[in-house]
Amino acid sequence: MRLTGSEILIHALREEGVDVVFGHPGGAVLFIYDAIHRLGLKHILARHEQGAVHMADGYARASGRPGVAVVTSGPALTNAVTGLATAYADSIPMVCISGQVPTHAIGSDAFQEADNVGITRPVTKHNYLVTDVRDLARTLKEAFHIATTGRPGPVLVDIPKDVSNTECEFLYPKEVALEHYQPRYEGHWGQVKKALALILQAERPVVYFGGGAILSGASEELLAFVDTLRVPTTYTLMGIGGIPGNHACSLGMLGMHGTYRANLAVDQADVLIAIGARFDDRVTGKLDEFAQISKKIHIDIDPTSIRKTVHVDVPIVGDVKNCLQKLLKLLDDERPEDLERFQRRIQPWWGRIDDWNREAPIAYEQPADGPLLPQFVIDKLYQMTEGRAVLTTDVGQHQMWAAQYYHCQGPNNWISSGGLGTMGFGLPSAIGAQVARPGETVLCIAGDGSLLMTVQELVTAVEEQLPVKVAIINNRYLGMVRQWQQLLYDDRISGSDLHVGPDWVKLADAMGALGLRATRVEEVEPVIEQALAHPGPVFIDFQVKETENCYPMVPAGNPSSKMLLSDPDPMG
Repeated sequence: MRLTGSEILIHALREEGVDVVFGHPGGAVLFIYDAIHRLGLKHILARHEQGAVHMADGYARASGRPGVAVVTSGPALTNAVTGLATAYADSIPMVCISGQVPTHAIGSDAFQEADNVGITRPVTKHNYLVTDVRDLARTLKEAFHIATTGRPGPVLVDIPKDVSNTECEFLYPKEVALEHYQPRYEGHWGQVKKALALILQAERPVVYFGGGAILSGASEELLAFVDTLRVPTTYTLMGIGGIPGNHACSLGMLGMHGTYRANLAVDQADVLIAIGARFDDRVTGKLDEFAQISKKIHIDIDPTSIRKTVHVDVPIVGDVKNCLQKLLKLLDDERPEDLERFQRRIQPWWGRIDDWNREAPIAYEQPADGPLLPQFVIDKLYQMTEGRAVLTTDVGQHQMWAAQYYHCQGPNNWISSGGLGTMGFGLPSAIGAQVARPGETVLCIAGDGSLLMTVQELVTAVEEQLPVKVAIINNRYLGMVRQWQQLLYDDRISGSDLHVGPDWVKLADAMGALGLRATRVEEVEPVIEQALAHPGPVFIDFQVKETENCYPMVPAGNPSSKMLLSDPDPMG
C-alpha cells in the first residue's frame, strides 16, 4: 500500500499503540496535521511547544508508555528543547516528531530553519533526520525501540516537509536489529549472589533506590525485597512511590532536603544497596565524604552510571526488575533461621535510626490563627486524597515539601522534574497525566513563580475538559532562591521577589476554570473539598507564609550528613 510520509507516521504511531499526541501546528508539519485530522488520531493542542513536550512527558510517567509530541520547525523545536532535556535528565520514554524545511532548502537559512538534530543531540537519547520517505517507517520503529528499552529516554525524529508529502510503499517492520545498541537486562547470577552474601553479613544496611525502580516496573519486587529483609529504606526524588511513603521501613527521601534519619543512616551504613539510582550530587553532597564506611552494591541497567562518581564494591548491570527477581529467588532459598538472625542483628541499627527520627523529625507547627504554612497545606492535600492522587509538582520549595509531606502510595503517581529541575513542569505534566489516567484525581502542587512560566496551558485543560487540580503554594517569592539568598548571601534578596503578580482566582476565571482561595487555617479543608468535587480544572490560591524555609537543608559543598535543621538564631 502506497502512503505519504504523513500517513506513514500516523499508521506507525498506531502500530506502536499510540492513542494520543500532544503538539502545536506550523508550516513544516501541515501535511502531518492534515493526516492527523483525516485519519482521526486524537490530538491535544498545547499553547506552547514546551508545554506539549511536558504533556507527553507527564503522560509517559503516569502511564508507563511512551509519550508523543509533534512540533514544527525552527522556534517550535527550540521551544521544545527544555521539555526534551527534562525527559532526558529523568530517563522518560518519549518520541518527539519535529518538522523541518524541505530537503532542498536544508542549509540555506530558509524561513524557520534550525539544525534540529544538532540542537537536540545533547538532550536526546538518539535523534534522526529522515531525508528519504522510504526510511521513515524503519526510523520510527527504531525510535520507539530506543526510547523504551534499556535506560529509557526521548528520541527525536526530524521530518522535512517534502518527505511528509512524498509517497512510497508502506511496510512497518516487526522487529528492530541494531548492532551497536544491545541493552543488557539479565543481571549476572554471580554478582547477584555476591550482593546477597554482603547484605546478609551487614549490621547497618540501607537500601537506597531511585527512578530506575519505577521505570522498570519493579515496585512489587522492591516491596517484597524490603518486606523480606525489613531493612531501612530511603529513596531519591525520582524514586518516590516505589514503596508506599508511609511504609514501616521507609526513612523518607535522602539528599539535600531529605530527612535527618535518612541522611545519617546512609552516612553510617556499613552496606549501601543502590537500586536504579545514580548517586546524583543532590544525594551525595560533598562527594569525597559520602557514605565513606560502607560497602556498596549498585544495580542499574546503564553500565555508564556504575562507578561514574562513587566506587562500588559489587556492580550489577541489568534491569532492576530482573535483578530483584533474582535476589528474591535467592532469599526464598535462605533458611528462615538465617533471615531471623539477620533481622535480630540489625535491630540495634533500627534503634539508632529511631533515635535520629525523634531528634529531628519531619514536622511543623501550624498556629491556629497564624499565617498558613505550606507544610500544613500539603499535609491536608495528602490526608484528603489519602495519598492516592497522581501528583505532579513544579520546582522549588513546594516540590521539596511535597516530597516530605505527600506520601505517595504507589508507583507512577509522583511526577516531578528531578534531574533538570524545570520550573513550569507541573501544570502541563498534570494535563498529560490526566489524559493518561482519565478516571483518577490528578493534583499539581505548584509555586507561584513556576506556574507563571507555563500558565497558558490551563486553556488546554479547559478546552479538553480535564479536571486537573492546581494547588498554588503562593509565597510571593521564588522561594528556594530567596531561602538560599537569606541563608548564604547575607539576606540580599536579588531578583526573587514576586509581590507583583496575578490574582490567581481572576486568572483562572478568565481562562474558563474555577478559581478558589484560602488565606486562613479554617479555609483550607473546605476549598480542597470544593476543588476535588468540581468536574473541571481548578486553581487554588493558598496564600502561605512568605518567608517559611524548607528544612532539613544541606548547603552546597557540604556532605549530606551536615544538615541545617532550622533558621539560624538571629541572636547568634
